[in-house]
Amino acid sequence: MARGRAKRGADYGEFWPGYVDALSTLLLVVTFLMSIFMLAQYFATQEASGKDTALKRLTRQIAELTSILSLERGKNKSAEDELAALQASLASMQEENTKLSGFALTGDEAQKTASARISSLSSELNNQKEITSEALAKVDLLNQQLLALRRQIAALNEALEASEKKDQEAQDRIEDLGQRLNAALARQVQELKRYRSDFFGRLRELLAGRKDIRVVGDRFVFQSEVLFPSGGDQMTAEGLAAMDQLASAIRELERQIPSEINWALQVDGHTDIRPINTPQFPSNWELSTARAMSVVRYLISRGVPPKRLVAAGYGEFAPLVRGINQESLRKNRRIELKLTNR
Repeated sequence: MARGRAKRGADYGEFWPGYVDALSTLLLVVTFLMSIFMLAQYFATQEASGKDTALKRLTRQIAELTSILSLERGKNKSAEDELAALQASLASMQEENTKLSGFALTGDEAQKTASARISSLSSELNNQKEITSEALAKVDLLNQQLLALRRQIAALNEALEASEKKDQEAQDRIEDLGQRLNAALARQVQELKRYRSDFFGRLRELLAGRKDIRVVGDRFVFQSEVLFPSGGDQMTAEGLAAMDQLASAIRELERQIPSEINWALQVDGHTDIRPINTPQFPSNWELSTARAMSVVRYLISRGVPPKRLVAAGYGEFAPLVRGINQESLRKNRRIELKLTNR
């Protein structure tokens, strides 16, 4: 029995050291695996954290790019579409990253997954930088064009202001000249009125006692019977004598009126309403005009300057009085003289 126990003790002593070595080896393996697992977890956490930082930075860049691209919405629609697609892709990545963070991936699988996502994200980030550079270049070009346009507008405004200033100065000069001209014309009219009064006064003296020659308003009126036979334009002897006195008064008047007053003696022929139809005078227009011309030609022959005479015929269309009795008809047949400005 004693020998048996000794034999079992010897067997146990041989078994125990091998068991201890196997247990120690197993413990080391477990410790190593735990270390690897913890390192994998650490790297996965760091990679996920770096990915979140990159995503935040990219999101900020996208926000800045969106603000810049809003300045050229009409010209870079395609860039906005690409940006929207990228934002959708990033949102999808963020969602996948959230899912990835919820699972405990270990070892090579976690590293490969993280590396693939980071590579994809870097590629998208580079693409986004290229798009941003293109957008910035377009914005810079637009700013240059806008600056050039503003300079052109400023130059046009300056030219317009200068033109308006010149136009205003011209308007002021025109207004001043107009006022001075009106004042000069008013003075000439007043002077001419005075000379007209003197002229008519002189005619009254020369033709005193003639009832068929009278003043009507600002006109000196000769009845046609004094100057012309019925239906004719050749002046009678009595008419020629009256015209001699008139020519004398006009020549005297010309010496008195200053040269700067541009005056003229207007000779108007008028008839009554009874029509005339002869080979020489088909109507009262021709008769009234011919009589006015006859007076003008005679005054010119008596020394009156032609530039101071004007002839016009009115026919029966400017009567002095209304009516068809003989007295009314007689008054409407006349030659009128009017001193006026040219």
